[in-house]
Amino acid sequence: MRHLPKQTHDPNLLVGLDTSDDAGAYRLTDDLAMIQTVDYFTPVVDDPYMFGQIAAANALSDVYAMGGKPTTVMNIVGFPITKLPPEILADILRGAADKTKEAGAIIVGGHSIDDQEPKFGLSVTGLAHPDRIFKNVGAKPGDLLVLTKPIGVGILTTGIKRSAVTAEQEQAVTETMALLNKLAAEKLEGLHPNAVTDVTGFGLLGHSYEMAKGSDVTFEIQIDNIPMLDGTRELAEQGIVPGGSKANERWLEGCVDYSETITAVEKSILCDAITSGGLLVSFPPDEANQYVASMHQAGAHATIIGSVSEKSDKSIAVK
Repeated sequence: MRHLPKQTHDPNLLVGLDTSDDAGAYRLTDDLAMIQTVDYFTPVVDDPYMFGQIAAANALSDVYAMGGKPTTVMNIVGFPITKLPPEILADILRGAADKTKEAGAIIVGGHSIDDQEPKFGLSVTGLAHPDRIFKNVGAKPGDLLVLTKPIGVGILTTGIKRSAVTAEQEQAVTETMALLNKLAAEKLEGLHPNAVTDVTGFGLLGHSYEMAKGSDVTFEIQIDNIPMLDGTRELAEQGIVPGGSKANERWLEGCVDYSETITAVEKSILCDAITSGGLLVSFPPDEANQYVASMHQAGAHATIIGSVSEKSDKSIAVK
């Protein structure tokens, strides 16, 4: 990204390339802003219908993380049409269509190419009030950190590929990835989060680092408070960790202050590359507790995993 030319200043550009935010935001009127994002990837599960759902949920999540409501969607498809039955592609598209409908958005088109490896995702446009655009910077000392989905997705999906997970564990990770962040975003209405992001490819610590560094604060994360999918620790102990998670850990080397009790396995889990993860929100304490209670009342996950302090030597401290 650093090789891209500097953008001409536009006062209506609310979120662009200057931060590591989830999407771009552009003011259309005093009361309306457009949010744009795009995301696609190769299959993470064998079921094409569920792959379509997961890919859609993952792309839609960027709009939710910025406080927007998804409105229109375009499919992005790479598919080896001469190698795989077209019914597989139909199931992928059907899964994405069902998840898009659940989000309250509408598919308006897309683009496809003949590719040797299946790839699928969405370009999503959402709408929000310009004053309610959430960014991944702005966390303040004294805030509490709330996470809305368990971690361990990358490790579990790698375990699926190696036939090392139970049917129950496979179902749990699939349902976690396919779950929209719609409710988590709706529960933010009326509250005043200081920073929001969704936890995806850079893992919990990677996205925490981006938020903490951009906010010029330190995140103090309590590992015992972090929800993990069943089987995550056992698989990591067997060395079943995706390459992306290992890359995240190398990238964060020197940026995280781990307490002496944190094991190598736990570091791998905290850096695990996630597909379609939950929201990570930095709240004033009273609103954090109110949000968690509201999510629990709705039968949804939400956990306080740490707090925000004044900037120290490292952007992240794990205890």
